[in-house]
Amino acid sequence: MKQLEYGALASRANQIKEELRKSVIQSGVRRHYKEVIDVSWGDSHRAGVKPLTFVRQVLAACVYPPLINSNNLPLDVRQRAQKQLGTCAGGSVGSYTETAGVSEIIHSISEFIKRRDGGIPSQPENIYISAGSQWSIGNILHVLVNSEASPKTGVLIPVPCHITTAVSITGLGAVTVPYYLSEEQAWALQVEELQRALESAKGVCNPVALYVINPGNPTGYVQSRKSVQEVIRFASEKGLFLLVDEVYQDSVYGENSEFVSYKRALSEMGPPFSGTVELASFHSVSKGFLGECGLRSGYVELVNLDPAVMNYIQTLFSKDSSSPVLGQIALDLMTDPPKPGDPSYPLYNQVGTLELYLLRTSQHYVAIHKVVENLPGLSCPPIGGGFYAFVRLHLTPKSIQKSKELGLQPDTFYCMKLLEEGGVLTTPGCEYGQKEGTYHIRYNTQIEYSDLRKMLLSIHLTVAVMDTRV
Repeated sequence: MKQLEYGALASRANQIKEELRKSVIQSGVRRHYKEVIDVSWGDSHRAGVKPLTFVRQVLAACVYPPLINSNNLPLDVRQRAQKQLGTCAGGSVGSYTETAGVSEIIHSISEFIKRRDGGIPSQPENIYISAGSQWSIGNILHVLVNSEASPKTGVLIPVPCHITTAVSITGLGAVTVPYYLSEEQAWALQVEELQRALESAKGVCNPVALYVINPGNPTGYVQSRKSVQEVIRFASEKGLFLLVDEVYQDSVYGENSEFVSYKRALSEMGPPFSGTVELASFHSVSKGFLGECGLRSGYVELVNLDPAVMNYIQTLFSKDSSSPVLGQIALDLMTDPPKPGDPSYPLYNQVGTLELYLLRTSQHYVAIHKVVENLPGLSCPPIGGGFYAFVRLHLTPKSIQKSKELGLQPDTFYCMKLLEEGGVLTTPGCEYGQKEGTYHIRYNTQIEYSDLRKMLLSIHLTVAVMDTRV
């Protein structure tokens, strides 16, 4: 495990924020901006997306039950809060729940999955709620990884890939086996590359699992149905367990892009695949249009696992007592929102529908992509979903040399310049992995339009002055 490159950037951003707050000018540097725009996180609310009123009202009434008797809240909100408290031991969100989560909420998730997948059954006993999707991924990795094995256990992971999963794998004593997504084809996942990666692991480790992010983080690539089926066939042929991170499934907005879950594709493929390929699918309240990152709640649905293994997973999840109850309630509200005729539906439909969320995200991305593609030294493939743009930096030899002299990765050096010169905090591509000789930055596309304009102007200025200031 190692310190992230982002750590130094975040520390410097906090220093600059403090300087701006106190109107301090250090070393004679006068900044042309008045605030730091932080687009480094995958955090909707930090980026300016407002919490949904219905969600917060129900949570408020669950935390403070006297609100259930108040006419200040809509009737369906009070009824929903009363129903939620009725599923809690002692009628309180301060109580523990069952290991897998509140039974009624698990059934709600099961029905949500069934609707999403066109009626394909989902079994509640195969669903576990946890404190965020990464927590679930960590637990399933515990089942897959034998820390004492020789050769070591291997897990195929995409490059670029969110660093958290890679750290979890190596932290358990396993080996990450990178497969590279094709930037030239909008970060497509290619089976030929999976085969290459598997061959590269010979003599190094024993690959047992394949980790996929769909839609991608940080790339925004959305797999087609055909692509998903090809990956399933590959996993079946090679005997690999599929770990599928589908937390951005509600954020698909690209032209001709459609989210097809791995479970749905697996079921529709029929035997032998539908009854033999082992699969774990992950989702959360953080990365959907609820954007409730701080409530820390997600779930995993398991498919085709041996009953003996399921018993062990039950024990494994039991060690954490239960996931946060408010987060579980948020999952229930995400999977079973207000319906036409409910008092809360008009407001929810006006500001909180998935369609409006996707339209807003799509408009922001189109604006970003249009400007980025016209800036010298930058390029970005079309994005089909997710929260992020993963922009390619075409840095000059002079900039690359200067970054090495300072002991920084070239894209970290660029991010530092962008922070200092333009007041924009982004994440360097080296945090996610990238092909040697390529450099990138990642930023959240959910920011307000006014901040978006400032950010793009700052990127333009940083590109323009990069060589003159190094």
